[in-house]
Amino acid sequence: MAWYAYCIGERQAFPEIARHRKPVPMESLIGVSGNQVFLYPASDLAVVVSEHNPAESLNQKSGVDHARVIADCFHHSTVLPFRFGTVFNDDESLRKSIRSNQRQFLNNIDKLRGKTEMHLKVLVDDCCGREVEKRVPAEGVGQGYLTNLRENASRTRERQTRARAVSFQMHRLFLPLDEEVSCRLTESGKMVLDIAHLIDRKCVERYLSKFATTSATLRECQMQVSGPWPPYHFVHRLTRAAHAQSATATPAPAAAIPVPVPAMA
Repeated sequence: MAWYAYCIGERQAFPEIARHRKPVPMESLIGVSGNQVFLYPASDLAVVVSEHNPAESLNQKSGVDHARVIADCFHHSTVLPFRFGTVFNDDESLRKSIRSNQRQFLNNIDKLRGKTEMHLKVLVDDCCGREVEKRVPAEGVGQGYLTNLRENASRTRERQTRARAVSFQMHRLFLPLDEEVSCRLTESGKMVLDIAHLIDRKCVERYLSKFATTSATLRECQMQVSGPWPPYHFVHRLTRAAHAQSATATPAPAAAIPVPVPAMA
């Protein structure tokens, strides 16, 4: 039997599997493709799964269901989300994957216990105005080619400086424990900063209050907030760090590594 995987949590957070070695259904929780969600005991961990037919294709609704199950489990336990679409072919592959990565999973849960992720989307005007980025051919010569290179490099530096300044301002205002920041340029002439902040779960109300006052006073920015979420981005960071430290060791199976879920936004 194939298992579709949602996330990993602490076994002690789910008393219904305290005395069980086999999967136990989570009452009233339905997952991808309308299948019953189960808690799969694995030593000190609980893997949240549902039965899966490999012949069934996953779609956008599957992504929404994936994120919904993880969010429900997050109410009970610190969780490490699996990538959307992670499937274990049978019981043995699931047990082997969890067993070979158990120490890493437990360490990650310990580091993220009591924490949550808030997501900010900040829109600011492009500091370079509406100038059209000049296309520079892969191979070129002449004064015009070099001028275009310099102009494009200058615009990139200006945008990076502006993005860093806004990111620093958000960090100083919200004081997160950790953060992940990305920036992109829209066709409408806006720069969009996607900022993930890691905070203590007990500080969510304070964070939302700070957002309300900040968005009202920073007229040059348009801001949106979502959360609290399971710490998707920071699970990914811990996973990358663990792989870097163990580069000379036997690599862990890719399917066993929880990473952010695409459907979170």
